[in-house]
Amino acid sequence: MTDAVPEVKLSDVLERLHVVALPMRVRFRGITTREVALIDGPAGWGEFGAFLEYEPAEAAQWLAAGIEAAYRPRPEILRDRIPINATVPAVAPADVAEVLARFPGTRTAKVKVAEPGQSLADDVARVNAVRAMVPTVRVDANGGWSVQEAVAAARALTADGPLEYLEQPCRTVPELAEVRRRVEVPIAADESIRKAEDPLLVVRSGAADIAVLKVAPLGGVRPMLGIAGQIDIPIVLSSALDSVVGIGAGLVAAGCLPDLPYACGLGTGGLFAEDVAEPMMPIDGCLQVATAVPEPARLAALAAPAERRQWWIERVAACFPLLS
Repeated sequence: MTDAVPEVKLSDVLERLHVVALPMRVRFRGITTREVALIDGPAGWGEFGAFLEYEPAEAAQWLAAGIEAAYRPRPEILRDRIPINATVPAVAPADVAEVLARFPGTRTAKVKVAEPGQSLADDVARVNAVRAMVPTVRVDANGGWSVQEAVAAARALTADGPLEYLEQPCRTVPELAEVRRRVEVPIAADESIRKAEDPLLVVRSGAADIAVLKVAPLGGVRPMLGIAGQIDIPIVLSSALDSVVGIGAGLVAAGCLPDLPYACGLGTGGLFAEDVAEPMMPIDGCLQVATAVPEPARLAALAAPAERRQWWIERVAACFPLLS
């Protein structure tokens, strides 16, 4: 197994597994219910929440992260308060205020753009609505544009004010590099790191100004910190639409980084209508570094149907051999 994953048996992991379905307040990544599998381990709770469309080879990294959290003590942290950004899904401008109200004290907002079925004009209107309420705005396209579309969007989205950065405007590393050459907005890379066979390629290629790192897709806190140690551009820690358990792992990772120049995307708990423990709420725009313990009553109330639990059991079994 990887150095992040202790020697555990599949049967032990499955005995400790809880599968939950978390209802969301708004549609995000095209879903309104987020399924995750939680592991009640001897060292704490871990989360396996690879998105449903991910094949075992990619999902295995997420399982490694969940096993690490459940079976290994957390590393020593360097800070106990993490500044976070608000996350604004592809909602109508009229709904922006309601979303931002879930992130009290935050002075940075990440706005989703390039949503299928929406236009650049929709993105501009949403960003401007956010900009009217929050001083610092960044946007995330999740690789949804071509180079030409990204260049045009960068111009349109900065016509009424600056952007802190533009996250993953295009899918490929060469496209990111081309956009970076043609726009003045800093470029951040997310999918080009967490979904890549070589997560450092985007940095070596000079294709990004900022690296967005996520614990689960990179195999856990320790592997993520190993990658962070090889990156010579600023790092933003973000969640992967995690439950309160996964957010705790992200906060630990952020707490371990020697430098944290940007607000982190770890405040996504506000996107859930229900969670397995009381959501962590920001104070003065920061979250306290803490790991979560699910409440038995919430685990029972949010338990996924039997056929979905069986699907996740089979998924864990398919991913487990790929950890070695």
